[in-house]
Parts: sequence; structure tokens; C-alpha cells
Amino acid sequence: MQKNIKFKLLFVGLILIFIATSAFGCKNTVGEEEKEKVQPITLNYWRVWDGQETFADIIAAYKAIHPNITINYKKLRYEEYEKELIDSLAENRGPDIFSLHAGWSRRYQNKIMPLPPQITMAYPVIVGTLKKEETIKLITTSSINPNQIRDLFVDSVYDNAVINNEIYGLPLSVDTMALFYNRDLLNSAGVVNIPQYWNEEFLASVKKLTKQNSDGIITQSGAALGSSGNIERYSDILSLLMMQNGAEMTTADGDVSFQRTPKGLAAGYAPGLEALRFYTDFANPIKEVYSWNKEMPDSLQAFTEGRLAFFFGYAYHIPQIKAQAPRLNFGVSKMLQIEGNPSDVNFANFWLETVSNRSAYTDEAWDFVQFAARAENAKNYLAKAKKPAALRSLIEPQLNDSELNPFASQLLTARTWYKGNDYNAAEVIVGEMIEQALLDPKNMDKAIGTAAKKIQQTIK
Repeated sequence: MQKNIKFKLLFVGLILIFIATSAFGCKNTVGEEEKEKVQPITLNYWRVWDGQETFADIIAAYKAIHPNITINYKKLRYEEYEKELIDSLAENRGPDIFSLHAGWSRRYQNKIMPLPPQITMAYPVIVGTLKKEETIKLITTSSINPNQIRDLFVDSVYDNAVINNEIYGLPLSVDTMALFYNRDLLNSAGVVNIPQYWNEEFLASVKKLTKQNSDGIITQSGAALGSSGNIERYSDILSLLMMQNGAEMTTADGDVSFQRTPKGLAAGYAPGLEALRFYTDFANPIKEVYSWNKEMPDSLQAFTEGRLAFFFGYAYHIPQIKAQAPRLNFGVSKMLQIEGNPSDVNFANFWLETVSNRSAYTDEAWDFVQFAARAENAKNYLAKAKKPAALRSLIEPQLNDSELNPFASQLLTARTWYKGNDYNAAEVIVGEMIEQALLDPKNMDKAIGTAAKKIQQTIK
């Protein structure tokens, strides 16, 4: 009997030793690949506009999952950003992750590492039941794919983030153009209703709100429209007017077609040309709606100084306005539309987070970008940055935010059109077209035709 008890105890002891050496010993053996994946690395991340505080929680949450990865966040001034980015990438001292305006994606395509289909990352895991120990486990996950970009993000994202069925960036937010108005100026002029359309009511309001002195100098403007250099996002405003008026902008083959009459419109009607004529009327002294000229200050400055009633801008302008004019009594409304159109057309302006092909850690960099773009993390960023969402799932909650509602409510109808290699040059060409149209209104069709040809060169 006693021998049987000793035998049983010995048998149980051997089993426990076997479990300890097999279950724990094997699981805690870390291979060379795992060791390589947990070496300390630093990812340099360059952005514009947002300070580090907007990303602090996201970086901390990522660090908790990948303690070996440090994110070095750097904010650069917009004026210096692109030059510094190009120089640093050329000299191989650039960031691993950087922000890119959506319009720049094709220009920087050869400097970007597209999102790989799969990414393998190391994760610390706890193993064992009796004696718990930490070990390293490699987990391979599928990346977001182009079809998911279509489903999860607003439509304008796919058109800029996906090139030749590869993903070149992910956005955290998408901004839309809206109508800013000075309440005090509208009240003083007896303008009761905030305009919704580019119609006679809007034109009448602009005339009411524009004031000139005895020398014919505009002292108060109804709307910042008509010229180029001193109007914030003039290219976006005119592009949107053209799109709302039915201009195709580019054909399916990528041909710039400002003058083309799309199907469904009366033969000979040029929607792009008519939009250009409407836009430039506001800077034409012989027109009744004359309210702006090249002698005026920048439109944002004029608005913050209380000298401009209607300003066209984005959500990112709100903190700038509040900083420059904390007492300005202003509101924001949805962007003007063409009355009678079957559906709204709005304009999107946003940035993509992407990865340099010069980075030594492209998998880790893309893993962080995808982590930041997930709904729970993007939501944290949006709450701090006060910007409209890029993910469809985050739009509805923003509709209850009085400040973000005008911008968020337009996300599903917001579009872009330029898909060439030099977005900045295209904007300059649009500006030249506007100024030429002002100089020679009778030959406006020639100005728009020349501009289309020049922009075409930046696309092909």
C-alpha cells in the first residue's frame, strides 16, 4: 500500500516536471526572428498643423502594445514643410512616416512604400498556467485593402489614396469647404437669412454688405470671390463652382475638359466657362456684385478684421480665426449650392499619413499608420483636433457637434478632381486663368482653354 502511494507521488512528480519543461520551456524559447523584431527602434513622424498633444494618447496606446517602438513626433510649419521634406528624403535623413496633402500623392508616389498586403509584428504575451512568464509571439495580420478603403472611408479618400490598386496613404480626417459669415455685419445690413444657394438672394446680400468710400475703394466686402492670390483656397472655390455647374473637369481618360459640354446639358453650354464668368464678376468693377479686388488683404485677414461678411473656408480655419480675433461674432453654414441641382456637390481637402520607401522599418511604420487610422484612435485624434472624420462610422456623432456639423454633414458629397503629378502647379495655373479672365473678359474662353492645356501637362 505504502509502495503504491510512493509510486503515485513519483508519477505525479514526473508529470509536473514534464509539464514545466515542455509547456513553459518551449513557449519561452525566443527565436532569432522574434529577437530581431523586438529590438528598440525609433520611427520619426513629420506632420503639419497638429501639435504633439493631439497624438499623445495614440502614441502611448501604441507604445503599450509595442514597447520597443518609439514614435518621435515632429510638427513643421506649412511654409517650410514640403521643401524640408523633399530635401530630407533626397539626403536620406527624412522621416519614416509623414503627412502628405491628398493632391500630392502622385507627385510623391516614387518616394512612398505602398501598404504591404500583410504585416508581421512582435507582441509580448503571457504564457503558462502555474508559473506565468512573458514571451514574444510573432503575429501576421492582413492590411486594409482597396475595397475596404471604399467601404470604410468617405468616397474622396479612395480617389487619392489608392493608385493602381495599391494604397499610398490613410487619412485621419477629411475637411470640407463651408460658408463662414460675420453675424454683426449681416445684422447691421439687415440680412436676415444665411444664404444656401448661389442665387439672387446671395447676390443681393453681397451688394448690401459691400461698402466703398468716396474714392471707390472697398472698405467692407460682401464676399471674397473673383481674384486669386489674396483669396484663401481660391482654386478650391472655383473648382467647386465648376463641378456644381456640371463641368466634368477631367474625362475618364484623364483629359482636362473645363470647356467640354457633358451629356445631358444643352449643346454649346460650357459649364466651366460659365462658372469662371460668375466667379470673376465679383472682382469686376463694372459688375453690380463687385466686392473684391487684388488690392484687398488676404481673405482670412479681412474676415478676422471684421471687414468681410462671407468667407469660404474649412474647419481648420476655425482655430486660426479664434486665435486672431477671439471676439469675432461669426458662424459657419453649409457650402452654397446651385439651386435646383438634384444633389449637393462639395469639395474635400485632406492629408494622408504615409510611409517613406527610405525607411528601414516600413512594416512597423505602416503598422502604426493603420493603428492611428482605426476608428477608436481616429476618434481620439478628431476630438482633440476638432476636425471632420474620414471614416464613415465616425460621421454621425459629429453631426451633433454644432461646430463640426456644417463640415461633417457634407462629407458624403465631397469630392476632389485633380489626379496629376503637380498639384501646386495646377493651382498656380488656375490662378493665372482667373487673372487673365479679369484682364480680358471678352476672351475668357481662351483663358480657360489655355489653362486646361497647361494643367493637362501636369497630369500626363
